[in-house]
Amino acid sequence: IIDVFFNPSYINTIQTSCPWILRYLTTAVVTNKRRKNILKDLIKIIQQESYEYKDPITEFIESLYVKFDFEGAQHKLKECEEVLSNDFFLVATKMEFIENARYLISETYCRIHLKIDIGGLSQTLNLGQEEGEKWIVNLIRDTRVDAKIDFKENTVIMNQNHTSIYQQVIERTKGLSFRSQVLASAIEKCETHQSSNAIDSIVE
Repeated sequence: IIDVFFNPSYINTIQTSCPWILRYLTTAVVTNKRRKNILKDLIKIIQQESYEYKDPITEFIESLYVKFDFEGAQHKLKECEEVLSNDFFLVATKMEFIENARYLISETYCRIHLKIDIGGLSQTLNLGQEEGEKWIVNLIRDTRVDAKIDFKENTVIMNQNHTSIYQQVIERTKGLSFRSQVLASAIEKCETHQSSNAIDSIVE
């Protein structure tokens, strides 16, 4: 579904005719860890379409990656649980979505903070203290994050890794063609809307 929907022609159709499909596309990206490279393109699309369509699932991504509002992302994640429970097509993905969403929150949180209070992060993940500690320990172990846990202070200390300029350039140029296509679609929509208004004014 990700490969199909991210085809430029499908994206254009979604943006112009059925933006509500963004809920399903967003869920597919979040529940598929191997599709992280597409996340940046999804964020841009959600930003562009936020004035036409939004729900807790798209707003979760917007809160986390556009506003860097972790408290907002926490509240939206709670709302996502209800949305997923009541959506016939997504209810089966609920647990996987919540788990991966917590991973995305943790990853983003750790990139911004060098010293992390485990209790605070657990609360952000909507987990209890003990459950949160286990989850964070498993996260660091499974993902091999460059960090160490200070159990005495109940904190996680992140070790800074500096990405090479070469790698930064590669990351910034990835998906340029796709984003250009999305931008062209947005411009076309704007021009069509303006032309329609001009015709209406002439008719009047």
